[in-house]
Amino acid sequence: MKFTVEEFRAWPHKCVTLLGMSGVGKTFLSALLRRSDWFHYSGDYRIGTRYLDEHILDLIKAHAMRDPFLRDLLRSDWIFIRNNIKVNDLGPVLSFVGKLGNPELGGLPLAEFNRRQALYREAEIAAMFDVPDFIRKAQEIYGYANLVNDVGGSLCELDEPRVISLLARHSLILYIRVPEADEIKLIKRAQADPKPLYYRPEFLSAALAEYLPARALEYVAEIDPDDFTRWVFPRLFHSRVPRYEAIARPHGYTVSSEEVALIRDEEDFLELLERAIARADSVPTDAG
Repeated sequence: MKFTVEEFRAWPHKCVTLLGMSGVGKTFLSALLRRSDWFHYSGDYRIGTRYLDEHILDLIKAHAMRDPFLRDLLRSDWIFIRNNIKVNDLGPVLSFVGKLGNPELGGLPLAEFNRRQALYREAEIAAMFDVPDFIRKAQEIYGYANLVNDVGGSLCELDEPRVISLLARHSLILYIRVPEADEIKLIKRAQADPKPLYYRPEFLSAALAEYLPARALEYVAEIDPDDFTRWVFPRLFHSRVPRYEAIARPHGYTVSSEEVALIRDEEDFLELLERAIARADSVPTDAG
C-alpha cells in the first residue's frame, strides 16, 4: 500500500511487511512490536510449522531409522517425533534446507539440495499467500489491531509477481537497506556463522560454474559446504540488492539499517515510517 503521512496515521489496522537481508533488523523490529501489542507473523515460522513440517519430520525419521534401536521403537509406535520450531529458533527449517556439498562434511548432493530448495520456495510462496487471512485472524481471534509480517531474506528471489502484488495490496512494504559502509560488517557476520540459504536456480548454476574451477574442483560432491556458503554470500547479497529495490521502488518505502538500529519503541517505529513516506512523497516523478 502507498500512503500520504495523514492516510498512514489514520490507518486503523496497520500491517507492515519487513523486507531485507537477514541481519538488517527485521527480527529486532518484530520482537519490539510484539511487545507493543502487534501480531508477529513470521514467514519462516509458518513455513516450518505448516508447509515443511511433514518434510522435516520425514527427514528426521529417515535418519532415526538407520539406528536399529530407534527403528524398532518407531515401527512399533512406541515413540513419536515432532518438531519444536520457535519464532526465534528456526533450527529445524535451516537443517532441512541444508548446505550444498560433500556429504561427509554434512553437505547435500546437488539433486537433493535442489529438491529441498524447490520445496522451500513453494512453502514460502504459500506462507505469503496466508498473510491476508492472518491479518483477519490477528484482529478477530487474537484481538491485535496491527500486524508485522517478518519475511525471509529470500522473498526477492521467488520470481512470483503474485506474492508481491498481494503483499502490496494488504500491507505497507518497508525495505531495510544496508548502507555501503555497513555491507562488509553484515557479510563478515554471515560468513563467520554460515547458515543454509535459498538460491534462485539460475544464480546457483552460475555460482557453481565460477566456484568449482576457482577451487580446482570437478564435482559438487567435493565442495566443502561451509566454504561454498562463505564464498557465495557476498555474491548473493549483491545480487539481491537490486531485487529488493525493484520491489520497494514501486510498491513500498525504504529506510536504512542505521535508522532501524535507533528505534527503541513503537512510537519511534511509526515516526520512522512517516519519515519514509514523507521522503518518498518529496521525490519528484518523471513527467513521462
